Parts: sequence; C-alpha cells; structure tokens
Amino acid sequence: MTRVFAGVGAACVAASLAFYAALHVVPPSASLDWSRRTISQYALLENGWWFDAATLLLAAGSVAVLAAARRAGVVRGGAAVALLLWALGLVGVVWFEKHNWAVGPSMSGDIHRIASVVAFLSLPVAALLASARSLRDRGARRVAAGGVVSLLCFSPILWAVLSEPWTGVRWWRAIPLGTVERALGLAEVVTLLLIAAWAVRGRVLSPSRAAEVSQD
Repeated sequence: MTRVFAGVGAACVAASLAFYAALHVVPPSASLDWSRRTISQYALLENGWWFDAATLLLAAGSVAVLAAARRAGVVRGGAAVALLLWALGLVGVVWFEKHNWAVGPSMSGDIHRIASVVAFLSLPVAALLASARSLRDRGARRVAAGGVVSLLCFSPILWAVLSEPWTGVRWWRAIPLGTVERALGLAEVVTLLLIAAWAVRGRVLSPSRAAEVSQD
C-alpha cells in the first residue's frame, strides 16, 4: 500500500503541475505578469477554476504522500502534523479567495494570506523534522536538502516584510513576488516528491543499516 499511496500522490502532484503550467500559457491567465503577481491571482480570472483544481489536486496528493510516509515510518509525530498542515493550508488557499484589490480588502483575503504562510512554512518544517532522525540515510538527506532550499526560497519574502518599516517599500513591491513564490512552490513540490520517494524506498533504517545503505 505504501507504493500505491506514493504513486497516487505523485500522480496528483503531476496533474496539479500541468494545471499550473497551463495557466501561464492559456488566455486570459497568460496575460498576467507572473514575475509580480502571485499564483493565487489566477483564481480571480475567468479560468480561475484551473487554479482551484491544481491546488486541490496538490492537497490530495500531499495527503496520499503523508499516508505513504506514515506507513513507511519515515514521517511521524510533529513531522506528520506539519505535513497535514501543509495540505490543510492548500485547501484554505482555495476556500478563502485572496484580496481582489479591484474591490478592496476582505476577511477572506486575510485568511487566505494566513493559509498561504501556514502551507509555505509547514512543508519544509515537516521535511526537516522527518529527516532529522535519520540523516545517515540518503533519502533523508535529500528530503532535508529540499526543506532547506524551500526555506531559502521563502527568505526573500521574510526579508521584504521585516525591512518594510525602514525602507518604506511595501513588502510585495520590494521583491519580484511572483517569481519568488513560484520558485518556493516548485521547491516545495520537489520536496514533497522526495518524501514520496523516501517512503517507497523503505522504513527508517537503524544506525547500523543506515551506515550500510549510505555506501550504496
């Protein structure tokens, strides 16, 4: 069943990436300035349901990967909770639409932003917590690397927010937010797939077995 769950998860992730990619080339969403506009801006357009479908597929795939990783024993405890929060955050991003600035700010937009932050931070936290127990295993090291890269991709957003009081530049204008968010999203999707691959590879190894596997 571990392989089945991991396979379903990977298939859902691949389908979600196809939807996200299509949004960049199919009108009217193709006209959006992707270097500045966030991915969730697509939800406000005529073909916004593509964004919703992609994000919900990613959430479903994440749950399947979580099931695979739990069965394999590579994700447990706090890591499992964090991975579940990632999936719930994705659902929240769809359920609560972002601010439509043509109309003005909204409660839904505020919740959307919180859900986005929860999702973006939960996955790398899950990766680091899961891999910390077995860094001598190659799969764990790859997952840890994915978590670190994801956090590094998030750091420009953090810098923009923290520097706003003395730069006077609104944080979403201080960086090419669309580019940064897409890089972050891609890093997190790769990390999710690395967790799936680790789950398929097998259970967390004992220190003695990990030393053997690391030499494969």
